[in-house]
Amino acid sequence: MKMNAKTADKIATSVFYIVAGLVILLLALFVGYIIVKGWSRLNFHFITSEPIFMKSGGGIGPQLFNSLYLVFLSMLITLPIGLAGGIYMAEYAKPNRLTRIIRFCIETLASLPSIVIGLFGLLVFVTYTGWGYTLMSGALAVSVLNLPVITRISEDAIKSVSPSIKEASLALGATHWQSIVKVIIPSAIPGLVTGMIITSGRVFGEAAALLYTAGMSSPQLDFSNLNPFSSSSPLNPFRPAETLAVYIWKVNSEGLAPDARQIADGASAVLIISVFLFNIISRILGRHLNTRFTGTQAAK
Repeated sequence: MKMNAKTADKIATSVFYIVAGLVILLLALFVGYIIVKGWSRLNFHFITSEPIFMKSGGGIGPQLFNSLYLVFLSMLITLPIGLAGGIYMAEYAKPNRLTRIIRFCIETLASLPSIVIGLFGLLVFVTYTGWGYTLMSGALAVSVLNLPVITRISEDAIKSVSPSIKEASLALGATHWQSIVKVIIPSAIPGLVTGMIITSGRVFGEAAALLYTAGMSSPQLDFSNLNPFSSSSPLNPFRPAETLAVYIWKVNSEGLAPDARQIADGASAVLIISVFLFNIISRILGRHLNTRFTGTQAAK
């Protein structure tokens, strides 16, 4: 007996709903478990104070700042190069052998494990440059990790712009480059910003590549010292910097304090909430920019 089309459609729809529900349930259980375990540590003192080794009551203030500063430095390096690569691939690259090789290299680089990027960073940015374990070494390592992602995001965002917009610009007498800068890039900004903020969240949670580049310790920081050339300044990019993700691994593996598990649970909750905030901000900002640059309401 053959199944009619309506019955098959209902069964397929039900299967898709079940799969989607399972994904949402797994995510809710994972996030809920982490936040519940670390909820008791989520307070202003824990977020802003320094770690206290071999004693209870330490915080994650320097590690949280190091993570945010690392995101800033890495995106400062990655965005110009990735955007330029995306513009080339979307507007200038012809469908030939060279383009296929470039795409293969981008895909291969995007699939490399972060631990391999970390070892590469240890060899090049830590050893060959003579910088040692520094924020800049870590920022360059995660920039290598995220460069292919930013390039693909930029290319897709530029290609998603309606061809009629570009044609209208060229018809009015603008050059190709003027059309890219004045018309195409502004129209692609919502997609670019959304992808870049999500990529920033990925940098924020990175640990493996930073173990070998940024280090697993931080000097005593004086947050009133804003001289970026001072060794005690938090703005100095050439100092060791333990990020939040690395600190979670370190606390769990070395047991540096009697309440190491509670510190790790609290830090994990802060980390997962921060990544969620990156995603939420990207959606809100993407919708706002889409409305501003296109004059229409973004689809909900």
